[in-house]
Amino acid sequence: MPIEGFDYKDFAASMAEQAKQLVPPELKDHEKEYIVKTLGNFTLLAGEALYNDEQLKLNVDQAVFITQIIAEWSFHKSIDLIHSGILPQYWDSIMQKIAFTIFEVAKQAVIRKIPQDQLLQAIEHHVIKVYNSSIEELQQKGVIDEEIKQRAESQSNIDAMAKQAQEEQQRQQQAVAEEAEKNRAEAEKRQEEKRRQKRLEKQQAAVAVSIPQGITNKQMKLMTLALVLKILSQDKVTTILNKFDSSDSLAISQYMNMADLESHIDSDLISGCLKEMKEYLPIKRKLTKENVLGDLLRLYRSNPREKIEKIIKNERPLVKRFIAQAYDGEYSELPLKVAGIVAQYIEESV
Repeated sequence: MPIEGFDYKDFAASMAEQAKQLVPPELKDHEKEYIVKTLGNFTLLAGEALYNDEQLKLNVDQAVFITQIIAEWSFHKSIDLIHSGILPQYWDSIMQKIAFTIFEVAKQAVIRKIPQDQLLQAIEHHVIKVYNSSIEELQQKGVIDEEIKQRAESQSNIDAMAKQAQEEQQRQQQAVAEEAEKNRAEAEKRQEEKRRQKRLEKQQAAVAVSIPQGITNKQMKLMTLALVLKILSQDKVTTILNKFDSSDSLAISQYMNMADLESHIDSDLISGCLKEMKEYLPIKRKLTKENVLGDLLRLYRSNPREKIEKIIKNERPLVKRFIAQAYDGEYSELPLKVAGIVAQYIEESV
C-alpha cells in the first residue's frame, strides 16, 4: 500500500522552492531555471516511485530521507555542470545517471539497514564516480577537450557551500567574541572609573582634613606646586608661572621663597595633592605635522602677527619661511622635530 503521510508532490514542490533561494546569484536566469526544474523533476519522480513501491515497505521518514538526498545532489551537481563549461545539451543525460544511482544505492542501503553516516558516504562515492565517468565518456567521444574535462572534475559545489557555511560560522563566532570582549572592556572601564572616582574623593577628603586652620584647598595646591618648582631651573619656573594669572603666580613665588614651606604640609598631603593634580595634566601628544600646524594656528589667533615675527626675526630664512607658510595652513619642508621645537619656542615666548 502507498506510504501513509508521504505527500511526494508537496515535498518536491517544497524542495524546488527552497532551491530558488539558494541558487548562486551570479548565474544566468536560464541556468537558475534549469537547476530548480531539474531538482523538482527528479525529486517528484523519485518520490512517486517510492510511494508506489509496495515491496519496499518504507515509512514516511525513510521516503523523505531518500527523496531529499536526490534533491540535494541534483542541486549541487547541476551547478557543477553549469560551472564546468560543458554544453547544456549534455547536462540532462549526466544528471539522469546521477539521480538513478542515488535512488538505487539509497534503496538498497535502507533495505539493509545501513547506518545513515555510512549511507551518505556511499552515495557521495557513487555520485562522484558516475559524474567523473560521464565526463570521461564525453572526452572520449570528442565532445570536450582535456581542459574542460579537468575543469568539470574539479567542480564541487557541495564542498564550496560547506566551506562557506564554515567561514560564516567562524565570522559569527568572531563577532560574538569581539562583542563579548567589547562589553568586558567597557565594564572594566566603568569599574576603573568608579575606583578612580573613589580614590579621588578619598584623596580630597584627606586633603580637606589635613589642611591647617585658615588655609584653603587652593592654597595647599599652590604650596605643593611651589615645592615642585623649587627643584626646577629658573627658565622652566618662569615658563610655568606665566601660565597662571598674576595673583596665583605671585602666591606661588612667595611660597617658593618660604624657608619653612615643608613644615606647613606633611608628606601624605603633598602626595594627595600631586595625585589630584595629575588627573588634570594634559597627555603629551604625538609629534605630527597636523599637531604642529594646529599649535601654531592657535598661537596666531591669540597673538598679533607682528609679535610672532619679532620673536623669530633673528632666525634662519628656512624657519621664517616655515612660519610664514604656517599662517596659510601649509607645512613647508622643515624637519618635524625642528618644527616642533620652533612651535614650542614661540609658545613659550609670546
